Amino acid sequence: MGDRYRQRAQDAPEGRVSGRAAPSTLLLLLAYLAYLILGTGVFWMLESPAAHDSSERFQRDKWALLRNFTCLDGPALDSLIRGIIQAYQNGDVVLGNTTSMGRWEFVGSFFFSVSTITTIGYGNLSPSTMAARLFCIFFALVGIPLNLVVLNRLGHLMQQGVHRCAHKLGGTWKDPAKARWLAGSSALLTGLLLFLLLPPLLFCHMEGWSYVEGIYFAFITLSTVGFGDYVIGMDPSRKYPLWYKNTVSLWILFGMAWLALIIKLILSLLEAPQDSYSCYSHSSKGNFKQRSGRQDPDGEADPHSSQPDCYPEGPMGIVQHPEPSTPVSCCGKDS
Repeated sequence: MGDRYRQRAQDAPEGRVSGRAAPSTLLLLLAYLAYLILGTGVFWMLESPAAHDSSERFQRDKWALLRNFTCLDGPALDSLIRGIIQAYQNGDVVLGNTTSMGRWEFVGSFFFSVSTITTIGYGNLSPSTMAARLFCIFFALVGIPLNLVVLNRLGHLMQQGVHRCAHKLGGTWKDPAKARWLAGSSALLTGLLLFLLLPPLLFCHMEGWSYVEGIYFAFITLSTVGFGDYVIGMDPSRKYPLWYKNTVSLWILFGMAWLALIIKLILSLLEAPQDSYSCYSHSSKGNFKQRSGRQDPDGEADPHSSQPDCYPEGPMGIVQHPEPSTPVSCCGKDS
């Protein structure tokens, strides 16, 4: 009876911490979204009037040039080309008489905010006013660390989900090793489908790209390389719905968290001399308490590793327990 109460007292803090994880994560996501909306509104107010004026001025200059020069000579053509380049850098669409999906409208400003704090930086759009440039510095200074915190939290929640699945499967099948690898493989396959294999189908439909181009854009975006050779919403001949860029922004957030988790797994495999391990102390009620550690670069483990019941961590941070060769005694009986 006394052991039962002591065990409940030990497990109580862990339960309270687990119960607070979901609300705190939700609060963090709300703060993240609020910060993005703040940046969206500021960039929209600062850049939208300037972009509108630039577009109107370019249209006036273009038609005036065409009326005055029926046969363009070299300097006039160079002037037109320079004007087109400057208009493109300002976010104007110079083909046809419509601007399609304005890049400095509210949706475009939100997508710019996302690409800024995620450090993707496609390079297809940049602030042109001095006020927006100064704000961009402070916005990125706070937003980039905030984005890293959010990605770390989302990746941790994904890892916890894999742990829970492996634990449940291991208890059902009585085969922990098989459950670990199945849970890890399922997480990898699900992430590949949701973030790398299925989104290119949407890009093919909305942008007219090939499937290979869609996969290329997906990986370059989620890895934050962001070359800028492929950017969504840039074809003036297409009509883009309002939900399109917002959905892609959400895909970027969760896809970066998943890819960061995969990169962490690859790093853990490459850093073989610094293997992680977890130690479990067995109680009389069959419960385990976890302690984690890591070997140093010389292969020497810290003092915890010299104790029994210390096992290495496998893919996705799942602990690889050895299969028991002898029955474990519990409560004075073999089980």
